Amino acid sequence: MSWNIPNALTMFRIALIPIFVFFFYIPIPGHHLISAALFALAGFTDWLDGFIARRFEQTSKLGAFLDPVADKLMVAVTLVVIVNVYPYWWVAIPAAVIISREIVVSALREWMAELGQRAVVKVSMVGKIKTTCQMASLVVLLIKPNEITNFWVVASFILLYIAVILTVYSMWLYLVAAYHSLKDVDGM
Repeated sequence: MSWNIPNALTMFRIALIPIFVFFFYIPIPGHHLISAALFALAGFTDWLDGFIARRFEQTSKLGAFLDPVADKLMVAVTLVVIVNVYPYWWVAIPAAVIISREIVVSALREWMAELGQRAVVKVSMVGKIKTTCQMASLVVLLIKPNEITNFWVVASFILLYIAVILTVYSMWLYLVAAYHSLKDVDGM
């Protein structure tokens, strides 16, 4: 295993998940703000570990595997928490779409890696914009849970729907990019 600062930050992000959930639900003053800060910290460490890995050439196979897993775990858990607080179909559908997309794209990346063509489904700019919209939306929804008429909450749901549109679009781009490789494997 390759233990370096980026991988340690990724493991830290995974370890934050149960702490994040604990603070979201424990009834102490400011607990939602604490959980939102932990989620934001996870997002920052995601950026930081990538920056350090590229800048100081500390990329590793372990990091390439763990980093997206950590991101997807944190986002999926956060979406489950949000759906629990906002138990409406119009919240559950975007959460289901985002989580489903993450599973599909992860499986696609794994398959493409098996074929030696991981670069075909590398992270795109659309994916980065989607992630930014998603993270910003979720931070506000964590701070202001169940304040459905709050301006920032409404704006965050709009941002979440923008993230969903980008989620579907980026998945489509990945599937189109991988189509020729997949077609050649199975003789489609």
